[in-house]
Amino acid sequence: MIKRTLFVSVFVSMLSVAHILLPIAQAQAEPARLGKLEFINSGAAKAQADFIDGVLYLHSFEYAPARAAFQRAQQIDPSFAMAYWGEAMTYHHALWARQWPEEGQAALMKLGATQEAREDNTPTKREQGFIRAAEIVFGMTEASKGRSKLERDVLYRDQMRQLYENYPGDPEIAAFYGLSILGVGSANRDYATYIRAAAVVMPVWDANRSHPGAAHYLIHSLDDPVHAILGLPMANAYIKIAPDAAHAQHMTSHIYTALGLWDDVVAANLRGFAVESAKTTDTEVMSKEERHYTYWLHYARLQQGHLADAEILLGKVRDRLDDGATGPERAYYGAMVARYMFDTEDWNAFDTWLASEGVDIPTVHYNFARAFAAIKRGDFKAAKQFYKNLHPGGEGNPEIFIRQEEVDILHLELDAMLALAKGKNKSAEALMRKAHASAQAMPFKYGPPRLAKPTGELLGDVLLELGKTEMAAQAYKGELANSQRRTNSLLGLARAAAMHGDQQTSQEAYDALGDIWHDADPSMPLLDEVRGAIGAR
Repeated sequence: MIKRTLFVSVFVSMLSVAHILLPIAQAQAEPARLGKLEFINSGAAKAQADFIDGVLYLHSFEYAPARAAFQRAQQIDPSFAMAYWGEAMTYHHALWARQWPEEGQAALMKLGATQEAREDNTPTKREQGFIRAAEIVFGMTEASKGRSKLERDVLYRDQMRQLYENYPGDPEIAAFYGLSILGVGSANRDYATYIRAAAVVMPVWDANRSHPGAAHYLIHSLDDPVHAILGLPMANAYIKIAPDAAHAQHMTSHIYTALGLWDDVVAANLRGFAVESAKTTDTEVMSKEERHYTYWLHYARLQQGHLADAEILLGKVRDRLDDGATGPERAYYGAMVARYMFDTEDWNAFDTWLASEGVDIPTVHYNFARAFAAIKRGDFKAAKQFYKNLHPGGEGNPEIFIRQEEVDILHLELDAMLALAKGKNKSAEALMRKAHASAQAMPFKYGPPRLAKPTGELLGDVLLELGKTEMAAQAYKGELANSQRRTNSLLGLARAAAMHGDQQTSQEAYDALGDIWHDADPSMPLLDEVRGAIGAR
């Protein structure tokens, strides 16, 4: 069986061994470096260190060690009401749309079997407000019983807002209130909601630049291409605030990806992977977080032009497929193969990267890429078969879970490519414009482009092939507004702009590519074109 330690060895070889592993070794003997905060509470003095550790871990979404810390605080002080609150909240993953109500309820019931008992056992009104909020989110109040998760999330946010208004200037209330706003808005992201969360959390950041929750929640609030530049100071700081929190290290790449800072995306996910891998001696299982980090790392490697490193990652994930890989692992593999094919434009990629016979790859991206490649090779019969296999759903992180409206867009894209391949140019353009309009109407999703081949970029490709170079350039510019410094869009823009006489735009795009590919693999086919364009000035 492929061991997880092989993943670590590959990643560590990409950075200084001392830079990554020495801090981890030290963290085993020293208190975890998670940031700093103050949380007023009525618990015993001897239980404070564990409680604060729990809150610090909680702010960085490190739920398992947070739970352990809160439970240690309970053992020291069985009457510590907020320690039970903390344990309960480790079962509410607001931004991951995951919750374990029974476990959360059980943690709270250790404080008291009824609402009245829990209130009696909670010394202060402020702490009672926190407990009541947790009861709401887990459906333990009259108002929240029987409600859907989203409905409970709304009621929870409203309770946190009441606390926020009752205790102005309380940093922990403000931080968790900000997170509750994000939790309600995460299903269909809109800028107004996310900026409102940022406005709540910003004073916490201004008062304490070592607060992990402030940095973390501001990154989430600002990780879109329009606002990401405002989150860059928080991302750069969060690296140092919580070096022993794997999710914190990865989280910085949300801002770096939105800005197209590919070297920083790589470094962030290498750090996150190294910290996450050091948590356990179980080398047989790749955690959810590690799958997530690998996916982001792979995309950044492709953008850097480090194709050999991207292929190493693909190979390591593929080698697990035949040995009991989980559904999410297989789904991530399918998404990574699709990404590799589109970003390298290697339409024969599946000759190398096709999963073994009998291994199910439960993600739409995989079959979409196979259909697209078949069209490019002129195998329309195979393309139609893969086309039929595009269905919503799929396992894994929500970032690779495809909804019906997205499947509809992918069908339109394939219809457009079939029409283009058959010389039906007007139909191809109309279908692509329809697909692009549908994609633009959908809420923004952070991270690597939601679809393996971004719709604006594909529209540019189609228009370029049809000789509509000025329109193509506009399509690429539109995509670059959402996917900053994405290399395929930059290359398309450079070519389209040159063809319709906009030499300045073309040169700027080639210069950006030269910067991104400053140490790309020498064998990259496109490297000579870019260097030639830069050298021709």
